[in-house]
Amino acid sequence: PEAVQGRSRRFNFSTDAGHRYERGVDPSRTVQVIERITQLIQEICGGQAGPIDDQTLKLPERKPVTLRVARTERVIGMPLTQAQCADALRRLGFSLEEGEGTITVTPPPHRFDLAIEEDLIEEVARLVGYQHLPTTPPLAPITARVRPEGQRSRFDVRHRLAALGYQETINFSFVEAEWERDVAGNADPVKLLNPIASQMSVMRSSLVGSLLQVLKFNLDRKAPRVRVFELGRVFLRDSSVATTDSTVKGVRQPMRVAGLAWGDAQAARWEGKPQRADFYDAKGDVEALLAPVLPTFERTEHPALHPGRAARVLIDGREIGVVGELHPRWRQQWDFAQAPVLFELDLDAVTARTVPVAQPVAKHQVVERDIALVVAESVAAGAVLDAARAAPTQGLLRDAVLFDIYRPQPGAASTGGLAEGEKSLAVRLSFQSDASSLTDEQVDVAVQAVLAQAAAAVGARLRA
Repeated sequence: PEAVQGRSRRFNFSTDAGHRYERGVDPSRTVQVIERITQLIQEICGGQAGPIDDQTLKLPERKPVTLRVARTERVIGMPLTQAQCADALRRLGFSLEEGEGTITVTPPPHRFDLAIEEDLIEEVARLVGYQHLPTTPPLAPITARVRPEGQRSRFDVRHRLAALGYQETINFSFVEAEWERDVAGNADPVKLLNPIASQMSVMRSSLVGSLLQVLKFNLDRKAPRVRVFELGRVFLRDSSVATTDSTVKGVRQPMRVAGLAWGDAQAARWEGKPQRADFYDAKGDVEALLAPVLPTFERTEHPALHPGRAARVLIDGREIGVVGELHPRWRQQWDFAQAPVLFELDLDAVTARTVPVAQPVAKHQVVERDIALVVAESVAAGAVLDAARAAPTQGLLRDAVLFDIYRPQPGAASTGGLAEGEKSLAVRLSFQSDASSLTDEQVDVAVQAVLAQAAAAVGARLRA
């Protein structure tokens, strides 16, 4: 049977002989079978049978199997003697030899299912009687695993995204090689030795391609609005990874979460036509997903995203993902009426969270000051806000919010005091003290500290 088993499935060629021989055929009963066939032929068709010439040169020998009585007791779960085990095996017609605590059985030629010790234990249990086995319930102590406060579950991530209006999708980890080259910028993906289809020949290194395929599927069926996400594993080449119980040598397999929004930012409502989902909608969803952690965003380039509408997401200076609008090239290739917005984040960074600390409610009112800062066109607004928050205000500055951007029109007579290549950022500063109400002098000192920090960090000046 060992020479035949699995060959039919391997070559996808099934025959009656293969079906029978892979289950084993008793070579010692060949003459008996021929005699029976001959008898049936004579009874049905008549005729005269000739003699049989049986030349037995060599029959396959069955390997002896040893049964340990002590192990039989442990597996079955009840006390047994060697005499009980031997009696059960003799009732099956087995030839056996007894030793000290062991019974060696030579299986008969027709019992191909007896190959290891557990097969004999099964026969002993069957003949002793299943009704005699004790019904003692298993002892399985349960130890509660308490999740650390600084970590949230994947279910919580799914629940948060569902609350933001996204629907979860589950996709294959096998994708087209063109996706990896175009959308992920991966020229050397992990290839499959036996792909189930030509368009599923490599392992994905990004979830973006899978979400674009989901979007295409839904748009082909006239979906007016699509918001989907996926939690899945990606596969990246990494020579530092060794083979373990959960890893494969040379392949890193991190978990990621990605989302895609297409169509209206909000469902249609009676008061007016909603706006299309854009970069800032996806950015807001990322901030809501990571809350209460405050991420920062820096302009970046990504093979799948628009060159001027893409940003990398950072937490404490460490990049955890990207967010942006689909590149116009891929929008045209996939035939999308409008560009979807996407984000992709490392799941470990998303599940990590800070433990909240109770803070007393301030009893004194907030003082707000609006300032207009002139910076170079290349300076990001986020850099200005980071500089303001880093100013030495002795804890008085509670928030800094951008509420307006001014750029002079080309060729305009008045430029508002701005030189060519400059822009004006209007920032609202909020000051508050837990000890007492702030005076104008205290606020003025804090504002000057913010201006000095902004000037040193990004070269900003106060607009005249």
